[in-house]
Amino acid sequence: MQVSFTTGEIATITQATGQRGSTTEVIRGISGLAKASAGDLSFLGNAKYKAEVATTRASVVLLPADFTGEPPPGQLYLFVENPSVALARVCAHLERLLWPKPATGIHPSAWVDATATVAATATIGPMCIVEAGAVIGERVHVQAQVFVGRAAKIGDDSWLMPGVVVAAECRIGQRVQLQPGVIIGGDGFGYEFVQGRHEKVPQVGAVVVGDDVEIGANSTIDRARFSQTVIGDGTKIDNLVQIGHNVQIGRHCMICGQVGISGSAKIEDYVVLGGQAGVAGHITVGKGVKAGGKSGISSDVAPGSFINGNPAIPYLLERRIAILHQRLPELFKRVDSLEEQLADAKKTSS
Repeated sequence: MQVSFTTGEIATITQATGQRGSTTEVIRGISGLAKASAGDLSFLGNAKYKAEVATTRASVVLLPADFTGEPPPGQLYLFVENPSVALARVCAHLERLLWPKPATGIHPSAWVDATATVAATATIGPMCIVEAGAVIGERVHVQAQVFVGRAAKIGDDSWLMPGVVVAAECRIGQRVQLQPGVIIGGDGFGYEFVQGRHEKVPQVGAVVVGDDVEIGANSTIDRARFSQTVIGDGTKIDNLVQIGHNVQIGRHCMICGQVGISGSAKIEDYVVLGGQAGVAGHITVGKGVKAGGKSGISSDVAPGSFINGNPAIPYLLERRIAILHQRLPELFKRVDSLEEQLADAKKTSS
């Protein structure tokens, strides 16, 4: 499917505050500054690429309002508050055109229990299962092979992509996006060692996902041992993330790929966890904490901290230690040399 935009449509979508130059081209593609050609839209999202603006062949370039410089003939500069956000708005329009939601209703191959409630504006795709007492809200889009368990609830305007599982009693808020393979409400990893064997601890709680949450492909959020595992409003979770039972994640957190959060940990609002970071159970990571990739967080972290390393320590200290670590071979040589000098001095004095 070929999609195109006029320059006027681009200006409206991006909420441009000004412009410089002009072009007669229709926008048919999106590209980085260096690889763009006529008919492409590009943007300056990072100051390190500023020099490429002068040489780009893009027909329209999204630029910050304070950018100086004149476009060559046939090129249009559009000035916006944030070029990256402006481009994202264009992509959102493109996404709706390329992948429109299918007609509302229940596909003939889907199975929906008679006691389930499905809004008339919802879409239930092929080979889905909706169990007894489940509630599917207005304008919800459930794609192929999705399982919605007994008494689960899916909030308005949410989008469940192929292969998603929302297990019994779990609740999904409004405008939530669950990417392919997300599992909400699998059993928490709980066992007691009794008389030489691991005895399973029943996991009878639920998962509650707030509004405007996005969860990446093949991520898993375990149901609570009792009570609830909670994901706060606006939190974004990347692919292949494991969140254990009874974890409490606050609002507007960013949880990057392959992060693991152990049971009963508390992650407060606006926390950022870099890829492959690990959080031990029963600890609190304070509001606004930023943890670098592969950080090992094994104790409480004060609000606003910037940490890195394993075990995680303040970022600047960890960086200094990393630099010193590279000098260890030189340090050992110097110590060996000093020991030889001391030994020679003892021989001479004796």
